[in-house]
Amino acid sequence: MTIKLWHCDGARSLRPLWTLEEMGLKYELVKMQFPPRFLHPGYTELNPIGTVPFFTDDREDRLTEMTESSGICQYLVETYGADDLTVRASHPEYGEYLNWLYRSDATYTFPQTLVLRYSVLESEENRNPQVVKDYTQWFFSRLRSLETALVGKEFLVDNRFTIADIAVGYSLILADSLNLSGQFRKNVESYYNRLKERSALQRAFAL
Repeated sequence: MTIKLWHCDGARSLRPLWTLEEMGLKYELVKMQFPPRFLHPGYTELNPIGTVPFFTDDREDRLTEMTESSGICQYLVETYGADDLTVRASHPEYGEYLNWLYRSDATYTFPQTLVLRYSVLESEENRNPQVVKDYTQWFFSRLRSLETALVGKEFLVDNRFTIADIAVGYSLILADSLNLSGQFRKNVESYYNRLKERSALQRAFAL
């Protein structure tokens, strides 16, 4: 097998990178400046939609190419047997596990991408404080569900760390990068601090 991940600092590619470090798999990392569709020549030939991450797994019987960060995490743990990081379909919390995997992006990360775009990435004349305000409020209104879910819990599913925590954890890392973490409530703040202590995440940050 040859696993290869295209990654930008701060991007959603941190999810599979963190997963790879948790699993101890060998992989090749291609680091790029953001946005790679403009700054990394040839990237859109590999990944026509130009998003980050891009991931390949070249095995003897097939080549797998993926672009969705949480999906890559799920692929890795299911393909390479990381039972400690996944929840099986027979488990009573399997549906909850999947829900967190997908909520992490559709509900928690999406509004922050608009905050990032209209407060940082756009030129000064195209920045939009109203969009930033509205989608910051949207993010925190939805983050209440995480605060509630963490009552009496250290992690989201089955009382242990899984890729659901990696997926949701990235959305908190993004919020921190946007200077929003000061508004985290008690349970989310404690949870985020626990995640930051994981050595695999610290290794991923250092790459």
